[in-house]
Amino acid sequence: MLLPNKLKHRRQFKGRMKGVATSLNTIAFGSFALQSQDMDRITSRQIESARQAMTRYVKRGGKIWIRIFPHIPVTRKAMGTKMGGGKGSPEFFIARVHPGTILFEMDGVTEEVAREAMRLAAHKLPVKTKFLVKEA
Repeated sequence: MLLPNKLKHRRQFKGRMKGVATSLNTIAFGSFALQSQDMDRITSRQIESARQAMTRYVKRGGKIWIRIFPHIPVTRKAMGTKMGGGKGSPEFFIARVHPGTILFEMDGVTEEVAREAMRLAAHKLPVKTKFLVKEA
């Protein structure tokens, strides 16, 4: 699973999500890409699950790039804890995703294989996605 090595601040505010992606919105490394159409938070477990689905389908052929990284901690308080007592401890990490963000890229395989691998990966994610092919 993807986790940050260290954090400057262990607990963060939720913040708010608005607008479309201004960075990470073009294909940079591969020939095929999976682009988000919605705005949501993607956990490190969901990213890893999607990566495994793609890797297994292409039988470890080609090259896969993960373009998002979960660096935002999400805290939870233990079940049955009374109100007060400060903020909870970090439970997992998320990546904020805006419409237009490139999530994964792939190269070294045919378009049909890449399309099916990305379709399998998209089922693991909480956002609507679109398959893109880089123009030559």
